[in-house]
Amino acid sequence: MKPEDRFPLLVLACTAAVVVVSGIQPKDRFTWWLEVAPILLAAPLLVLTYRRFPLTTLMYALLALHACVLSLGGHYTYAEVPLGFWAQKVFHFSRNHYDRVGHFMQGFGPAILVREVLLRTTALRRGKMLFFLVVCVALAFSAVYELVEWWAALLSGEGATAFLGTQGDVWDTQWDMFMCTCGAIVSQLALARVHDRHLARLVGAASGSDGIGA
Repeated sequence: MKPEDRFPLLVLACTAAVVVVSGIQPKDRFTWWLEVAPILLAAPLLVLTYRRFPLTTLMYALLALHACVLSLGGHYTYAEVPLGFWAQKVFHFSRNHYDRVGHFMQGFGPAILVREVLLRTTALRRGKMLFFLVVCVALAFSAVYELVEWWAALLSGEGATAFLGTQGDVWDTQWDMFMCTCGAIVSQLALARVHDRHLARLVGAASGSDGIGA
């Protein structure tokens, strides 16, 4: 095994373990399936494209962190995650805000993924336009996810109540999209330089290989 293959394999194994553990007697099995579905769809795709288009180690770490957030929300349902109740008590929130964390992460990690793909496959350069487009894609992704929640509610009726996790907030959809947008902005501001270094190492290690662009 090549040294550069070890970290992605370790991340995959740890993520798989987290998903499996989260699936042990979850609060609501239907909700669990809905929440971990993005992981179950993304993981095989990442494995199949690994040789052709490997990602940076930073990206794999962010994806694993996002998977942990999804798995925890899937196990308890977002409205009943103990961490959210703890924060509600300590900070005197009006509700369990773990779903806000989930939607922040929906923008935080995927924004770096979009940034990586755009920098490696298009002529876009680092700068304001890249920043803007990454935020736009993250917001579009959030909108699609809200549509999926709507469709799930229409198809399953009350069965999707835990998946929606609105907790009686009529502005929940708008808050979800706002938090995703904030995640996309914060991740670029905080991680852009780190991400650039990881990209440089990846491109340098795979110089001349298919699928690796500047």
